[in-house]
Order: sequence, then C-alpha cells, then structure tokens
Amino acid sequence: MTDESFPRIDTERALEALLFAAAGPMSAADLARRLPEGADVGKALAALRARYADRGVTLEVVADKWQFRTAVDLGYLMVEEREEPRKLSKAALETLAIIAYHQPVTRAEIETIRGVGLSRGTLDVLHEMNLIRLRGRRRTPGRPVTYGTTEHFLETFSLPSLHDLPGAADMRAAGLLDLNVPADFVIPDPAGARPSEDPIDTDEMDQVEFAQDFFESAENGDR
Repeated sequence: MTDESFPRIDTERALEALLFAAAGPMSAADLARRLPEGADVGKALAALRARYADRGVTLEVVADKWQFRTAVDLGYLMVEEREEPRKLSKAALETLAIIAYHQPVTRAEIETIRGVGLSRGTLDVLHEMNLIRLRGRRRTPGRPVTYGTTEHFLETFSLPSLHDLPGAADMRAAGLLDLNVPADFVIPDPAGARPSEDPIDTDEMDQVEFAQDFFESAENGDR
C-alpha cells in the first residue's frame, strides 16, 4: 500500500492517535512500523507539530522520540499541592486503638490496658492530627479527663460510625488477633453504655492544654 492510497491527513490522524495512546515517547521508526508502507511519517509529524504549536498540549521531540506534552506556559496548572500524611508510631497507633474501642477513657486506663507508661507526647500527636478529643471528666475521685475519637478519625479510616469498627471476627480474619485468645475475650463496643462523665466546657478546655513537644514520646522512650 502506498502513501497515495493513505492520504497525508489520515497519516496525521493515525500518528495523533498513536501518540496520545502511547505509554511513553515513540520514535519515527516505531510509528512507521504501525502505519501502511509508504506513509510519509516525517512530513506528517512536522504537520502535526505545527498544528499543535499553539494548543494546550504540544508535540515535542526529545532524544529522537515524539510525545505530546503540556504546553510550557500551562505547566503550573499541573502542580498539585498536597500535605503528606503523618505516619503514626506504634505507640500512637496502640493508643488510638484503645481510645477508639474504650472511649471515653482516661490516661490511667490507657496505660493499664497497654501495660506501659504513656508519654504525653503520644496524646499530643493524636490530638494535633485531630484524631482524638477531650470528651469530659469522669465522675470519680480526681475527676480525670476522658478521651474519645473525632469525626476526622472516622473520615481517616473510612468508617460510617463507631459501630463499624472491626469486631473480633474481623480482626481474627485479618490476622490481627491470635487464634488462641480466650473464649470469653470480648472487644469493647465504643457505641455501647460507657462510664458516666461530665462534659468539659469551653473555658475549662483552654486550661487543659496539650504539650506542644510532639517528639517527647521518642525522647522518653515511649513504646
């Protein structure tokens, strides 16, 4: 088949389709192999390049290979600014899980469940990331502050509600629970009845400040 039976405009359209669909730059030889014999690839590429000269994308050749690229003056539109999510330490993840399942829960209760002292820095990080909040004060001697999760916690872990936290069966299926756990082992239901507490008002919230040293947990050897 000759180029006369494959008009130049069709050659341009064929090259346009190939270059748009290509995963990477293509050489003229690569393009020619996909077209009928006799197609004037060089002439068609030149015409196609001229046709796209003032468009949002342009046809460029780099290292003898052709590729459609965003016009230089529009490159700023392709820049995406996003905040890299902060990775939680093992201690922070364990603490967040305890708060999620046992809320409202006090710091002393978190330490009892974890079996290790809790650095204040761990709570600071979770609070700064808007994963936990101060819920209130337990109606017990000393009136300790209680913690709970936030709406952002649900959004972060794609949970419609606290009712949708994984249960024992889900955790066992995911390999997160030892198959030999006691038969009477029960995962707390954070949406169920919890110890009574009084809410913290706005004025008191200002007095119960979190430390701003988010690296304190590492310095204190929190595990």
